[in-house]
Amino acid sequence: MWDRIKDQAKGLQQQSQGARGSGGHGRPGSGSGSGSKAQLVGVLKSQLTSLKTELKSGAYRDASMAMCALVAAADGSVDPAERQHVESLILQNDVLQNFPPDQLRQRFNKHVDQLSFNFQQGKTAVMQEIAKAAKKPAEAKAVVQTGFVVAGADGYIAPAEEQVLREACAALGVSPQEFGL
Repeated sequence: MWDRIKDQAKGLQQQSQGARGSGGHGRPGSGSGSGSKAQLVGVLKSQLTSLKTELKSGAYRDASMAMCALVAAADGSVDPAERQHVESLILQNDVLQNFPPDQLRQRFNKHVDQLSFNFQQGKTAVMQEIAKAAKKPAEAKAVVQTGFVVAGADGYIAPAEEQVLREACAALGVSPQEFGL
């Protein structure tokens, strides 16, 4: 499955580079396993960075924070270390630096608190927030990419994380097959 995602991401990256008039720098024949997962996350991160100037809306910010919280809580709980780790990933993310750190922290923690208090109710509220980005296809895809980058930061995307990413794709009207889900 990761090879399919990697090929899809390479294709998207090449399209993006082609549209910008720069040459592609793909690495054909790279390894599989955790290396390809790390490579996929790197490609998705690059794609997001290339869209940085376009991703400045409040809908993208709010949906991305909801997505990050959902990925962090995908297994039903978020311990303090995980919360802090995801928060640091958010604050280091190049694209999310379009927004004041306090806004990001406040929104992320609000969603994590909702999910921690009552996962099912919190998940409903978080999915409604994520769905608000569906109006703009580029933002909708960027929200899913942001979720993938956070989920894959540890080199592994757990089945529960894949499941919430699939559900977010449905809420956003994005094909999960585009991400190999």
